[in-house]
Amino acid sequence: MKTALLFSGQGAQSVGMGKDLVSRFPVAADLFNKADRLLGYSLSATAFEGPADELTRTSICQPALYVHGLATLTVLKDACPDLCFDAAAGLSLGEFTAYSAAGAFDFETGLKLVDQRSRFMQEACEASEGGMAAIIGADEQGVRNLAAAADVDVANFNSPGQIVISGEKSKIALAVGMAKEFGARKAVELTVAGAFHSRLMEPAYQRLRAVLEETPIVMPRIKVVSNVDALPAESPDGIRKSLADQVTGSVCWTASIEYMIDHLGITRFLELGPGGIIAGLVGRIRKGTEVISISDVVSLESTLPLLRS
Repeated sequence: MKTALLFSGQGAQSVGMGKDLVSRFPVAADLFNKADRLLGYSLSATAFEGPADELTRTSICQPALYVHGLATLTVLKDACPDLCFDAAAGLSLGEFTAYSAAGAFDFETGLKLVDQRSRFMQEACEASEGGMAAIIGADEQGVRNLAAAADVDVANFNSPGQIVISGEKSKIALAVGMAKEFGARKAVELTVAGAFHSRLMEPAYQRLRAVLEETPIVMPRIKVVSNVDALPAESPDGIRKSLADQVTGSVCWTASIEYMIDHLGITRFLELGPGGIIAGLVGRIRKGTEVISISDVVSLESTLPLLRS
């Protein structure tokens, strides 16, 4: 059996994430404490206690999800040291977590990157009037045609029949009104801080690209499938490029999961992050695929007997 790790993206965060892991496992507490010191503020306090609107801020939730994902993995590896992982991927922000988990850069380097990425993206959001919408029930070409007609971008290919568009708020509203003409069953504007994975993130892309060029990165120990092309990067420069490109590019999540199943032989996925969102997407991409979601003490303890066997 081949196992792949999957890490959550922005939107999965929830108040209380990591709190029980930290209270139970010193290795998790060490990571959150280290993050607080490196960031210069108490990320753990916001993750554990909220308020929710503060945790939802792009500059907070991205580092929080990164630390939570790696803390969960560290606890899992301590509890099940013989468990091997054959590949990894992450939804948008989660791709940074995946690369750290796979050894492309260490925890501290990844946290610094994520902190800068999140601040660059928040500033780009504040400088524009952007929005996003989920297009439900349309096929990929239909959504591409809709995006072209409304002059917006395709942000996320989350699963068959669930594709997200992104762009100027007024144009997103226009696209929502037109969606049924392009084969959608319905279209729903999302409550988000801005137009992620669109041309409106260009300032964040330029700044992150410059930071990545100066960041030490090595080839990961396992294959990490990139959001932008649903393929593993072949060099450290390829990793840098893919991590920068995803800020303005589409998240090809459906194709990423299909690649891991069809080309890497993955038969089991472990979702490390709150909410179980990724498990739902994988189930729609390839029905019957085994996905185990681990985010807290309860889910960890219920999963360990299966993993140890």
